[in-house]
Amino acid sequence: MPTLTPPQDCFSMQDLRAQIDQLDRQLIDMLVTRASYIDRATELKPEEGLPARIPDRVEEVVQRVRASSDALGMDPDLAEKLWRILIDWSIAREERVLGPE
Repeated sequence: MPTLTPPQDCFSMQDLRAQIDQLDRQLIDMLVTRASYIDRATELKPEEGLPARIPDRVEEVVQRVRASSDALGMDPDLAEKLWRILIDWSIAREERVLGPE
């Protein structure tokens, strides 16, 4: 992945937008990688007798994301909203293979 230019070193909106576009691409790349781990979970969960949705795990992930975002200066409420969407999408992806519950 190409290195991003720090925001303070962007001297025009064009430069800044190019960095945001590059960052968006990196975020998408990471989400695609995350989805591959979700796909692997559909292979491992049946072996361990686990359903697609594990409520305690969902809450554990959300609380970890909230803590990390707060520590890094991001609004934890926004992070939680984003992750709940991501988690719901991930569980739906697993349920297509594993079935509900």
